[in-house]
Amino acid sequence: VQLQASGGGLVQPGGSLRLSCAASGSILSFNVMGWYRQAPGKQRELVARITSGGSPAYSDSVKGRFTISRDNAKNTVYLQSNNLKPEDTAVYYCNAERISITGNYDYWGQGTQVTVSS
Repeated sequence: VQLQASGGGLVQPGGSLRLSCAASGSILSFNVMGWYRQAPGKQRELVARITSGGSPAYSDSVKGRFTISRDNAKNTVYLQSNNLKPEDTAVYYCNAERISITGNYDYWGQGTQVTVSS
């Protein structure tokens, strides 16, 4: 499975972006889809995740500002990012997790850069 992330860019503080993660196969085959981010000099961190049943979860730093959603028919997961702040600047990665009796399997997209600056 390949994951293609897109939608990043340069935005002013307070602005919005919508990130997309398109999968080459059915996202229903994954238990969880998520977005992570990594800022320069920092570890990769979870931003938001959504289960195959549609239950979302968010990190405290983005709760109330970001919304994760999925379109199973399009095999795409979205991250609507509103009221962006300079500290949201990072490379954003799409993740897909499959849980099976043989173990957990993670798949990653290539990342899309989000820069929040005036």
